Amino acid sequence: MSHIEKTVTMLQSSRRNLIRIGAIAASALLAKMTTTEAEAGDFLWFHWGHHHRYQNGNGGGGDSQCFLKGTTILTADGDRKIEDLSAGDLLPSVFGGTCAIQWIGRYSFKKGDPTKGWVRSVLPIRIARSALGDDVPHTDLYLTQTHAVLVDGVLVAAGNLVNGTTITRYDAAELDRLEYFHIKLPRHDVIYAEGAPCETLLEVDENAANFAEYRRQYGPLTVEETPCLPRIKYGYRMGEIKSYFRSAMAPWIDYRQQADIIRDELDIRGIALSRKPELVS
Repeated sequence: MSHIEKTVTMLQSSRRNLIRIGAIAASALLAKMTTTEAEAGDFLWFHWGHHHRYQNGNGGGGDSQCFLKGTTILTADGDRKIEDLSAGDLLPSVFGGTCAIQWIGRYSFKKGDPTKGWVRSVLPIRIARSALGDDVPHTDLYLTQTHAVLVDGVLVAAGNLVNGTTITRYDAAELDRLEYFHIKLPRHDVIYAEGAPCETLLEVDENAANFAEYRRQYGPLTVEETPCLPRIKYGYRMGEIKSYFRSAMAPWIDYRQQADIIRDELDIRGIALSRKPELVS
């Protein structure tokens, strides 16, 4: 890419990021004008066989790091749906070789009012086919915003990578229930979901529907596990706005952080792929 082409690409990226800032701000303002936070954000979170009401926010039940039901995981015997896996099944991993699943956490969310949309924090991020590389993932991958994927040697939360083209927030409008699963190996590691390298469970979440099962088998949570790689956590709505602003200013003053640069590179890739729909269809 020539210097002129690179400059034009950066200016186009700057424009797209300014549009994204406006879209985030507008959606937040519209939600505030049309309904209360409780009305917009209520959903039922199923936990230990009971349900609880959860409202919009950055924490709690909507913050689990998980794969959406139906995600295909690479096992020692080939690809299998995550909901069909169980403890003891063997998975190829990046750092630990072939490892047995220790535990699978389960999370289920149901709309408190089927006529309203999902609260933003529980919606899955959709990483389209080939968004991260050629045929990576090999089909669309859906995972929560705080779940990290391996890109350029670091684990980056999916919410940090949203570019509006190949990586988007899936509205799940046709679903009244969202079911998520996460896999714990003996140590934090990277496995393959739809062919994409994704982290395993680092911290066991007491909000899991089957947490009691984990506690019976392994006892209280006492040890803080060490991540297998550096992790870039999700910055939430305000973090997204700041990140897009840094990228928008990059052609003139480049204060971008690592996650911003990775997203911008994937954004450029996404634009190129959008001109070749056969690669992402």
